[in-house]
Amino acid sequence: MILLQSLAGLGAFASYVAVASGLCVLYLFAYTRATGHDEFALIARGNVASALALGASLLGFVAPLASAILHTVGLLDCAIWGFIALLTQLIAYGVARLTRPGLSAAIAAGDVAAAIWLASLSLAAGAISAASMSM
Repeated sequence: MILLQSLAGLGAFASYVAVASGLCVLYLFAYTRATGHDEFALIARGNVASALALGASLLGFVAPLASAILHTVGLLDCAIWGFIALLTQLIAYGVARLTRPGLSAAIAAGDVAAAIWLASLSLAAGAISAASMSM
Protein backbone atom coordinates (compact mmCIF):
# COMPACT_ATOMS: atom_id res chain seq x y z
CA MET A 1 0.00 0.00 0.00
CA ILE A 2 2.77 2.47 0.94
CA LEU A 3 4.67 1.53 -2.21
CA LEU A 4 1.65 2.31 -4.38
CA GLN A 5 1.24 5.67 -2.67
CA SER A 6 4.91 6.42 -3.21
CA LEU A 7 4.64 5.56 -6.89
CA ALA A 8 1.50 7.63 -7.45
CA GLY A 9 3.56 10.47 -8.86
CA LEU A 10 5.59 8.27 -11.21
CA GLY A 11 3.62 9.37 -14.27
CA ALA A 12 4.22 13.05 -13.55
CA PHE A 13 7.87 12.34 -12.79
CA ALA A 14 8.32 10.54 -16.11
CA SER A 15 6.53 13.31 -17.98
CA TYR A 16 8.71 16.05 -16.52
CA VAL A 17 11.90 14.02 -17.06
CA ALA A 18 10.88 13.44 -20.69
CA VAL A 19 10.10 17.12 -21.31
CA ALA A 20 13.27 18.28 -19.55
CA SER A 21 15.40 15.74 -21.44
CA GLY A 22 13.87 16.82 -24.73
CA LEU A 23 14.56 20.47 -23.89
CA CYS A 24 18.18 19.60 -23.03
CA VAL A 25 18.61 17.89 -26.41
CA LEU A 26 17.01 20.90 -28.13
CA TYR A 27 19.28 23.23 -26.18
CA LEU A 28 22.43 21.33 -27.10
CA PHE A 29 21.36 21.28 -30.73
CA ALA A 30 20.63 25.02 -30.80
CA TYR A 31 23.73 25.99 -28.83
CA THR A 32 26.11 23.89 -30.90
CA ARG A 33 24.66 25.46 -34.05
CA ALA A 34 25.11 28.97 -32.64
CA THR A 35 28.81 28.51 -31.93
CA GLY A 36 31.39 28.59 -34.67
CA HIS A 37 33.03 25.32 -33.71
CA ASP A 38 32.08 21.65 -33.36
CA GLU A 39 32.05 21.12 -29.59
CA PHE A 40 31.56 17.38 -29.67
CA ALA A 41 34.40 16.78 -32.14
CA LEU A 42 36.67 19.04 -30.07
CA ILE A 43 35.72 17.25 -26.86
CA ALA A 44 36.38 13.89 -28.52
CA ARG A 45 39.89 15.15 -29.31
CA GLY A 46 40.43 16.16 -25.67
CA ASN A 47 39.82 19.92 -25.96
CA VAL A 48 39.29 20.93 -22.32
CA ALA A 49 38.22 24.47 -23.20
CA SER A 50 35.36 23.20 -25.34
CA ALA A 51 34.25 20.70 -22.70
CA LEU A 52 34.32 23.39 -20.01
CA ALA A 53 32.37 25.91 -22.09
CA LEU A 54 29.74 23.42 -23.26
CA GLY A 55 29.36 21.78 -19.85
CA ALA A 56 28.91 25.10 -18.03
CA SER A 57 26.52 26.27 -20.71
CA LEU A 58 24.40 23.17 -20.20
CA LEU A 59 24.43 23.73 -16.43
CA GLY A 60 23.46 27.36 -17.04
CA PHE A 61 20.47 26.07 -19.00
CA VAL A 62 19.52 23.31 -16.57
CA ALA A 63 19.38 25.60 -13.50
CA PRO A 64 16.43 27.66 -14.79
CA LEU A 65 14.88 24.52 -16.28
CA ALA A 66 14.90 22.94 -12.81
CA SER A 67 13.37 26.13 -11.43
CA ALA A 68 10.69 25.96 -14.11
CA ILE A 69 9.90 22.38 -13.11
CA LEU A 70 9.52 23.49 -9.49
CA HIS A 71 7.50 26.63 -10.11
CA THR A 72 5.31 26.10 -13.15
CA VAL A 73 1.76 24.78 -13.14
CA GLY A 74 2.06 22.12 -15.83
CA LEU A 75 4.13 20.57 -18.58
CA LEU A 76 3.26 23.16 -21.22
CA ASP A 77 4.08 26.02 -18.84
CA CYS A 78 7.35 24.27 -17.97
CA ALA A 79 8.22 23.81 -21.65
CA ILE A 80 7.52 27.49 -22.38
CA TRP A 81 9.79 28.63 -19.55
CA GLY A 82 12.38 26.06 -20.59
CA PHE A 83 12.38 27.60 -24.05
CA ILE A 84 12.81 31.05 -22.47
CA ALA A 85 15.82 29.65 -20.56
CA LEU A 86 17.20 28.35 -23.86
CA LEU A 87 16.89 31.79 -25.45
CA THR A 88 18.51 33.39 -22.40
CA GLN A 89 21.54 31.12 -22.74
CA LEU A 90 21.86 31.89 -26.44
CA ILE A 91 21.78 35.59 -25.58
CA ALA A 92 24.48 35.02 -22.95
CA TYR A 93 26.60 33.34 -25.61
CA GLY A 94 26.05 36.34 -27.88
CA VAL A 95 27.15 38.70 -25.10
CA ALA A 96 30.25 36.58 -24.51
CA ARG A 97 31.12 36.80 -28.21
CA LEU A 98 30.64 40.58 -28.21
CA THR A 99 32.89 41.05 -25.20
CA ARG A 100 35.54 38.57 -26.35
CA PRO A 101 36.17 38.84 -30.09
CA GLY A 102 37.33 35.57 -31.58
CA LEU A 103 35.74 33.57 -28.76
CA SER A 104 34.82 30.57 -30.88
CA ALA A 105 38.27 30.31 -32.48
CA ALA A 106 39.91 30.70 -29.07
CA ILE A 107 37.87 27.85 -27.57
CA ALA A 108 38.53 25.67 -30.62
CA ALA A 109 42.25 26.38 -30.12
CA GLY A 110 41.99 25.25 -26.49
CA ASP A 111 42.11 28.67 -24.80
CA VAL A 112 40.88 27.83 -21.29
CA ALA A 113 40.67 31.50 -20.26
CA ALA A 114 38.15 32.12 -23.05
CA ALA A 115 36.21 29.04 -21.97
CA ILE A 116 36.14 30.19 -18.35
CA TRP A 117 34.79 33.58 -19.45
CA LEU A 118 32.01 31.90 -21.44
CA ALA A 119 31.36 29.40 -18.65
CA SER A 120 31.07 32.21 -16.10
CA LEU A 121 28.60 34.16 -18.23
CA SER A 122 26.57 31.01 -18.90
CA LEU A 123 26.36 30.12 -15.21
CA ALA A 124 25.56 33.72 -14.21
CA ALA A 125 22.77 33.92 -16.79
CA GLY A 126 21.44 30.58 -15.60
CA ALA A 127 21.45 31.59 -11.93
CA ILE A 128 19.67 34.86 -12.66
CA SER A 129 17.15 33.11 -14.89
CA ALA A 130 16.48 30.44 -12.28
CA ALA A 131 15.93 32.99 -9.55
CA SER A 132 13.71 35.06 -11.81
CA MET A 133 11.50 32.06 -12.56
CA SER A 134 10.74 31.54 -8.88
CA MET A 135 8.53 34.60 -8.70
